[in-house]
Amino acid sequence: MTAENVLTADGVAFILVAAACLLTMLRLAAGPKLVDRVVAADTLSVMTTAGLVWLASALDSALYLDIALVYGALSFIGVVAIARVIEHKDNRP
Repeated sequence: MTAENVLTADGVAFILVAAACLLTMLRLAAGPKLVDRVVAADTLSVMTTAGLVWLASALDSALYLDIALVYGALSFIGVVAIARVIEHKDNRP
């Protein structure tokens, strides 16, 4: 793959991730229920992780891959914690 092809692929990936983030933010704002908003927030964190991976590829830096890994793990823990809170909230008499 030539450098020009890599730059084109990076540009397309950036546009797709940015469009997905915008659509997810619309869903986050318009979600009628709390669960919809949690799913949208989780999707947004996945898109942010994808953006960090894209940045690592564009800048040819492994540091951003490490940051993406830590960010992804922390966002997963956060979503699990929120899901447990919602579960306990729904089980109240």
